[in-house]
Amino acid sequence: MPVDLSSLTLDGRAVIDGRRVDAADGRTFDCVSPVDGRRLTTVARGGPADIDAAVAAARAAFAERRWAGQPPAARKRVLIRLAERILAHADELALLETLDMGKPLRYAKSVDVHAAANCIRWYGEAVDKLYDQIAPTPETALALITREPLGVVGVIVPWNYPLLMAAWKIAPALAAGNSVVLKPSEKSPLSALRLAELALEAGVPPGVFNVVPGFGPEAGSALALHMDVDGIAFTGSTRVGKQIHVMAGQSNLKRAWTELGGKSPNIVFADCPDLDRAVQAAVAGICFNQGESCNAPSRLLLEASIKDAFLDKALALLPRYQPANPLDKDTVMGAIVDRTQLDTVLRYIAQGQAEGARLLAGGQAVQPVPGGFYVQPTVFDGVTNDMTIAREEIFGPVLSVITFTDAADAVRQANDSIYGLQAAVWTRDLNKAHAVARALRAGTVHVNQYDEDDITVPFGGFKQSGIGRDKSLHAFDKYTELKTTWIRIDSPL
Repeated sequence: MPVDLSSLTLDGRAVIDGRRVDAADGRTFDCVSPVDGRRLTTVARGGPADIDAAVAAARAAFAERRWAGQPPAARKRVLIRLAERILAHADELALLETLDMGKPLRYAKSVDVHAAANCIRWYGEAVDKLYDQIAPTPETALALITREPLGVVGVIVPWNYPLLMAAWKIAPALAAGNSVVLKPSEKSPLSALRLAELALEAGVPPGVFNVVPGFGPEAGSALALHMDVDGIAFTGSTRVGKQIHVMAGQSNLKRAWTELGGKSPNIVFADCPDLDRAVQAAVAGICFNQGESCNAPSRLLLEASIKDAFLDKALALLPRYQPANPLDKDTVMGAIVDRTQLDTVLRYIAQGQAEGARLLAGGQAVQPVPGGFYVQPTVFDGVTNDMTIAREEIFGPVLSVITFTDAADAVRQANDSIYGLQAAVWTRDLNKAHAVARALRAGTVHVNQYDEDDITVPFGGFKQSGIGRDKSLHAFDKYTELKTTWIRIDSPL
């Protein structure tokens, strides 16, 4: 069906110091919808001059303590108002997400928008409940251990969950009293720009939260290299994450926190307590968000004795997950974010076949909406861990099936990866579940489910899946400095 833009006002200008502004040099880029290939609007192409302006605004706001100087309870009230503003504009924000990056509208609203609002509300609620510490000193001293905001925090987020990834980072950063400069992906900048307007409406002072759209080598690099940025938080590919760490070191040794790629193993033992549930989780997990998730369970490790039965059930489910118009209420898998990413997914599929994996289903680009970018959910059998499709992050609905013989073999193959973001174990044996979960090198291990969690638990990975954790109270560690104040007491009683 046609995409109706009549209810939307699409403003692609940056938000710096509380104002909508064009790029300093006037450059723009086209924002194209993957739903049908149409140009949605033009967006300011921010560069170093725009990053300089945003950082200067953020630094001035921090130095003047417009936000950092407010009591935690005051920041709490503003963040809760922001969460309420997000929910009040849920339909608008969900439509922006869908038009911009192709995810089904039903999930853009029920998952992304609501989770973003919940995240911002949760950190607002948390900030006036955090206590500092007093060290166990002798009577001749009083030692205070206090948290202080870093100062100016740069945030770079990916295109797959534009609003939610922004919330995961800006919520604890703002709650702690920092000023923020956000660089959204050039593939999906619209919801971040609207979020900045809603923040101003909620009472976040001008200069405290700035959004500069643009390309990574221009705006992103300028932010990571900036000498007046105190910390950089990044979610994206491992390749770019490594560059972020290099730039942080090349500049002012700013704190750098990176949440990167994954190739998550989903391990199903023959004693799985509910095979149908495991099948549903495996198929839904690789198809959710079109497979464009760093934690997608893209390696399915099946005990050899149940492989055929499992795959029969999985292939029978695939018709439910065929791509369709993301704006239709019943669609469960939408469009790939753009032509470049679609071509990347198709290249991996071709490489899997060339390296000897057996294509069981899918593998073709389709066009349920003329002009859009869509690919069928794809399943490969006979995959080994030395194949490219088992080692590299595809970021598409491509499932690699690997067999194992016993628990030790499953752990060995699961850990044979540069990544360590998430994993899952399906077994009715509690001892086995604990032993395998403990042996897996992953930031999160799911048992008899996949991807259930909430804002109270940390998200992040081992190895080249990144450094630091989003979500939970642990996220405050990224956006604060610890200060010791040692007070001498000369005359104890």
